[in-house]
Amino acid sequence: MSHDLVIRGGWVADGSGSPSYRADVGVDEGRITAIGRIREPGSEEIDAEGHVVTPGFVDGHTHLDAQVMWDPLGTSSCYHGVTTVVMGNCGFTLAPARPGARELVVRNLERAEDISPDALAAGLEWDWETFAEYLDAVERRPKGINFAAQIGHSALRTWAMGERAFEEEANADDLALMRRELQDAMEAGAIGFTTSRIDQHATSDDRPVASRLASWDEVCQLVGVLQDLGTGVFEITPGYNNRDLDEAGRVAVMQELHELVVSSGVPTTFGVGLGRQPILDMIDRIAADGGRVFGQTHCRGIRVLLSFLARMPFDALPMWKPVRALPPDEQLRVLRDPQRRAELVYEANHADYGRAIGAEAPAPNWTWMRVHDDPVLPNPTIAELAAARGADPVDVVIDLAIETDLHQFFTQGLYDAPDDALYHGITHPNTVMTFSDSGAHVSQISDSSIQTHLLAYWVREKQAFTFEQAVRMLSYEPATRWGFTDRGLVREGFVADLNVIDPARVAPLMPTVEHDLPAGAKRLVQRSAGIRATVVHGEAVLRDGEPTGNLSGQLLRNRR
Repeated sequence: MSHDLVIRGGWVADGSGSPSYRADVGVDEGRITAIGRIREPGSEEIDAEGHVVTPGFVDGHTHLDAQVMWDPLGTSSCYHGVTTVVMGNCGFTLAPARPGARELVVRNLERAEDISPDALAAGLEWDWETFAEYLDAVERRPKGINFAAQIGHSALRTWAMGERAFEEEANADDLALMRRELQDAMEAGAIGFTTSRIDQHATSDDRPVASRLASWDEVCQLVGVLQDLGTGVFEITPGYNNRDLDEAGRVAVMQELHELVVSSGVPTTFGVGLGRQPILDMIDRIAADGGRVFGQTHCRGIRVLLSFLARMPFDALPMWKPVRALPPDEQLRVLRDPQRRAELVYEANHADYGRAIGAEAPAPNWTWMRVHDDPVLPNPTIAELAAARGADPVDVVIDLAIETDLHQFFTQGLYDAPDDALYHGITHPNTVMTFSDSGAHVSQISDSSIQTHLLAYWVREKQAFTFEQAVRMLSYEPATRWGFTDRGLVREGFVADLNVIDPARVAPLMPTVEHDLPAGAKRLVQRSAGIRATVVHGEAVLRDGEPTGNLSGQLLRNRR
């Protein structure tokens, strides 16, 4: 008797956090059927000698709702051991959407997702209106990894209210319509409901996204649908960081969220701001009062990736804008011209950047901006390089760009935190390390690699915790929080979503700028080293980082 797949000779880190043990893993019909010494052959075999076999990783915070329609592998998530993603966070989804008003849905998400309307128009067939129909559309598409979907508040409001969703609170009829659609979505298999209250979530014309116009009572009534059904997770981007709030206002926002979580009993999750202590304290208080709550954390600072081939802080400045619109070879010619360069350097140093550069591309701060030559370890700041060279920081940036034919990357902190704060956040008992934002900010931020960063930096470099503990953070803990009860562990009977990893080599690689979005739009892509294979439902979807052609992923519907 043979198995469909045998992963042979590896060490199993089973996702529980327990020490690894030597064993083969046998798979049949997409599930794990044997763990131990397997004498029978496999129709397919993977040599795991010197490697660790882990559960597939689960990413609970992505924005792949559009990308799934043209990218079955969910890149770049799949390159970092992720086999299951949860999409539809922050209230941003593509459904429900009325046929004559799809531009309202796009208006909500185009800025946050950083995907142009032209790319969306080229990549989406829009063969759905309701959220249930969207789930059916995802199920019809080929998938290399597993996708689970939440329904977003902004799309729900625009479907129910049209243009009024961007202007006013809902009336009783609007709310009744939203509640019915939300219930239908949950019964069709949505795994949660999401919303955003934060003022940084805005449309491309600087108006609040639709969910921000909702009253708090509207949010509570929609969460009440999940409460009545007894199922689903509520994800929120809270408004306690809004710029117009004083301390009393922030406390009030945190208190109303506290009361909703405790009174509804609905499992609730939100970002904790890179280990911010007041938010962790709030989570502890909610949990102590009986609320079902968990925070989402990040294992490194959230940093904008800058490059002359993608985006730079100078792009919208008057003298820079026409230069940045030129082809790369023409930009190089201008940057090498002493007079033109001097003018550009002066403007970069003296301009009023304001909002012209966009919320995700802050004005340059040379003590925060770093050369990005190693995707794991800290790199020197531009201020440090400028001091060492006795040069203007803008000249340093231009010199590095010219030396690399514009390929040099730089990073600038958007939300940063010291390692001790990050460590406190990711090891807190009521948090999950899962905030990649994959599918959003696609030309600016590349955080799909947080899983391999955790293994390379926190485990191998800092030795802050064991490989097995890190695997648990990436698999069992998020799988449990989002209700994927047959994933997240290497156990007989569990779905065979697995990775084969070299712990001595696993790491994110340098990102690249690719023009592989629909209509040739650009985005950042990041691969990894040290993952021999990623298996989804018993089939190797990637081997040594390259797609095999197998598309064994599924839509995971909530059946509770």
